[in-house]
Amino acid sequence: MAQLVTVPVVVVFVTVVAMAVTDLWQFRVHNLLTLPLLVSGLIYQGVADGTTGLVNGLLGVLFGFSALIVFWMMGGIGSGDVKLLAGVGAWLGLPLTFYVFIGSSLAAGVYSIVLLLMSRRLRETWVNLQIAWYRLKAVGRYLGSDSDVDAAVTRADRRQRLVPFAAMVAIGLIGALLAAWWLTKPS
Repeated sequence: MAQLVTVPVVVVFVTVVAMAVTDLWQFRVHNLLTLPLLVSGLIYQGVADGTTGLVNGLLGVLFGFSALIVFWMMGGIGSGDVKLLAGVGAWLGLPLTFYVFIGSSLAAGVYSIVLLLMSRRLRETWVNLQIAWYRLKAVGRYLGSDSDVDAAVTRADRRQRLVPFAAMVAIGLIGALLAAWWLTKPS
């Protein structure tokens, strides 16, 4: 476990937990944390590992950004979530960011199913999925914004409708770290 506890992991863990708290509380992921996370991660990677580290950080940023940008374009998540995963990528690089994304997505899927079952809004969800599909098909003509998310955040029933993705990133990070620890522990 000691080899997994590195400066990047600690910085990302602390920042992601702070963002998870604000996302659960306010349904917002603030630029005050996401942008410094991204920039400081690239600086750290460049200083700690030179060009190789910087390239790894840039690949992590590129993956983190590109993994979520389509969902933002469809109006399914906020731009803060996209910047959060890009910042995670800057610190952790491509391979670990990929695993954080997979874990986050699985956690968000489970959370969504629980919300769907608890709210009993299957028909409304089906219509929303159809709208998302049409938006995806028209992605070349339609560039989404946070307007759908902003409108949903102000609703009184937002806790039954929205997935706080920063909290899911925290779960995904913990899952990725536990998996990495499990795979590297001595037998």
